[in-house]
Order: sequence, then C-alpha cells, then structure tokens
Amino acid sequence: MSGVNEIRKTFLDYFATEGHAPVASGPLVPRNDPTLMFTSAGMVQFKTLFTGVEKRAYATATTAQKCLRAGGKHNDLDNVGYTARHLTFFEMLGNFSFGDYFKERAIELAWNLVTKHFDIPASRLLVTVYIDDDEAADLWKKIAGFSDRRIIRIASSDNFWAAGETGPCGPCSELFFDQGESVFGGPPGSADEDGDRFLEFWNLVFMQYDQIAPGDRRDLPRPSIDTGMGLERMSALLQGVQSVFETDLFRALIRASVEASGVPAEGAALASHRVIADHLRASSFLVAEGVLPGNEGRGYVLRRIMRRAMRHAQLIGAKEPLMHRLVPARARDGRRLP
Repeated sequence: MSGVNEIRKTFLDYFATEGHAPVASGPLVPRNDPTLMFTSAGMVQFKTLFTGVEKRAYATATTAQKCLRAGGKHNDLDNVGYTARHLTFFEMLGNFSFGDYFKERAIELAWNLVTKHFDIPASRLLVTVYIDDDEAADLWKKIAGFSDRRIIRIASSDNFWAAGETGPCGPCSELFFDQGESVFGGPPGSADEDGDRFLEFWNLVFMQYDQIAPGDRRDLPRPSIDTGMGLERMSALLQGVQSVFETDLFRALIRASVEASGVPAEGAALASHRVIADHLRASSFLVAEGVLPGNEGRGYVLRRIMRRAMRHAQLIGAKEPLMHRLVPARARDGRRLP
C-alpha cells in the first residue's frame, strides 16, 4: 500500500470498522467561526460537539479534512519549498471521540493502525507527551512496550494543542518516524529538532479544556479525542521517500512545472518547483470556495500565496504566466484531488 488514495481509504475504512461515523470534509473557510481565518485542523467543524453546545447522532467520527495553514496562528507559508514536510494546503486524516473514549482507546487505535495495517516497524517509532502527562506515558509503555527513552516529555506548546486563541484544547501525544542517520535532524526537544530525520506524522490530542479567554481555561463537559495525521506525510513515509514533494500526489504537478518552464527540478530550482506545486493547490482550492485575491483578510492571504508562486516562476526563468497552465496536471495523472 502506498498510493495516496489507498492510504486515505485505509485510514477511513479502519476507523469506520471501529465504529466511527465517516464525516465529509468541512470547508476551508469555516462556517460560523469568527476565531479562525481558515480551517487549519480536522477538529474545526466539531468545535461545538467538544464544548457540548451541539449534539449529533454519532459520538465518534473519522474524516479526511481539507486544511490550510498560511495565515493566523497556524502559518507554514514561508517554510514551504525549503523543508521536506511543510505545506500550505494539505489533508488531515483524523478520528474523533466526543466523550465516548479517551486516552487509552485513542493510543490503542493509533498503535494498531500504524503497526498492523500500515506495517510501520515499531523499532523506528517514538512518541512525545506533555511534560506532566504521566497517564499518557504509562499507556504508551503498556500498549506499545516503549521504554522511557522512546517517550519524550515536552514542556512547550508543541505538546499542548489548540486551534486558535480560544476554544477546545488539551495536551497531546505526537508520533514520530525515524528516517535514519542519513537525514539531518535530532529528536523532538533537541537542538536539531527542526531537521527532517524524525518525521512527526500523527498528533493525538486529549481534549480536556475550553479556553474561554487568556487566563480562563475550563474543563470540557466530557474528555474527548481529536487526532490529526498528515496524509501527505504518511504517503511519503509509506512510499519510502524523504519529502512530501516526492510522493505520487506531487510528482505530476512538479513534472508539469518542469515541462512548462524547461528548467529541471534540481539545484536552486528545486525549491521553486515545490513552491509552485504547493501554492497552486492552495490557490485552486481557495478560489473554488469563493475566496478571491484582495487587500485584506482571506483575500490578502490568497494574494500572498499566488504572488509567492509567481515570484518563484520568475526565479526559474518563466517569461509568460505559468500557474494557470498547470491546473489540469492532476487530472492527467489519473487521480482525484482531495
């Protein structure tokens, strides 16, 4: 198993079999949520379920959510093209519990999917937990058989997750894959943690609190679960490549960019082709949802994304408009867009 569509299907089918209701992706522009510019995580469409304001027919769910991180609290724009893992537009696979199960079941479900269904060697995995979350650390020892050395305690906000300045939040536990000594980087919490050797691919958030305002954090009605696995990162991992841009999801776009510009994706031009591929996806999905380039708000973010892509097209020598010519490339590759 390695194709992006197969990976997505395996994830959703696994959680459906485990009793989770499959729920369609929410929009990139959140509905009735003035706290967020864009949907940046799978939990956004479920905020009112976590807080108890809304109830639905299901207590657990699974989704493949369209996400954008290019403005506001979550902004990866300037990293795109220069790391092996950052994207502005991506899909987040997730499973959710709205008061049905909590830490133990969440860790058990994640461990079984990763090691038994995706066949990822346990010996190449490590996890982080929030610094004082002894319960999560003990559960990883019990379920995965991890030693203390493979359970890294993190004190910063890296292991306490929230979508925005207010709303549901809680400590989290992140799963990392060791890509080997040939890749630069150190484990989470080290001086070299920004390198790509240790790839964070799944975040299990233990939703316990509702941040009402700075200094005002209250317990949620019922402890819940919110997880997010980056589809593109998992695809790179399972396809045996060290960059999301080397996966089947991006190859056709980068190939089209190379053909249109006549410049190989190597050397200094490699980052530019990657920027163009990512930003084309982000721009296309934003325009499809009615966002247009402008001077403020969401329109300004889209404008920034498009201008950055156009600048990189110029850097590789494009003399004529390039972006619109690349839009059909995904269709020619024979796989649907998310």
